[in-house]
Amino acid sequence: MTMLDAKTIDLHYGAAQALRGVSLQAEVGEVTCVLGRNGVGKTSLLDALAGQQPISGGSIQWEGADITRLKPYERARRGIAYVPQGREIFPLLTVEENLKTGFAPLKRDQRDIPDDVFSLFPVLRDMLHRRGGDLSGGQQQQLAIGRALVMRPRLLLLDEPTEGIQPSIIKDIGRAIVYLRSLKQMAIILVEQYLDFARELGDRFVVMDRGAIVYSAWRDAVDEAALKKAMAL
Repeated sequence: MTMLDAKTIDLHYGAAQALRGVSLQAEVGEVTCVLGRNGVGKTSLLDALAGQQPISGGSIQWEGADITRLKPYERARRGIAYVPQGREIFPLLTVEENLKTGFAPLKRDQRDIPDDVFSLFPVLRDMLHRRGGDLSGGQQQQLAIGRALVMRPRLLLLDEPTEGIQPSIIKDIGRAIVYLRSLKQMAIILVEQYLDFARELGDRFVVMDRGAIVYSAWRDAVDEAALKKAMAL
């Protein structure tokens, strides 16, 4: 059974159409990379999947159930975690308090911080009692991903986690994604502008332009020339 199956989804902001008939699937143990330039609809797609924006056409199936009309918190309870662009951590809360905001969709007996959060991002343990706003941009990105992992997601949505991040932390994030995929417990959708980073991690690739998917291929079947041409549209 396909974990996530979004079919021909449209999304409008007023009269402007941001998504045009987008279909996307995601499976456990795979990284699906969504590529494309700024402003082509990548973030709108993640917003639609997370329930942050209502779609105006199409459907979204998750684990065999229709979640098209569910609110974001209802999707979170079903195991969908979203790490948005810009991170959106709470600057006045400590690192520990930020991580514990991930408890919200969990049952009481699940409300602890998994060991993986600190093994993947040791800096979070070192800075547990520091305010989120005191962390560097890269550390805040690790905190945002750690907070999502606290939710024990089965679908992890990552919106440009490498944006504005120093190279050493980009490598840490890449290693974390590889590890999470290896557990075969979640599907990962990675929105990314940097092709090299995506190529190292992706199992399947889709390229968007003007709100539509213009190229799609599995890792083993990627035509490099066609992929780069689609990226340059």
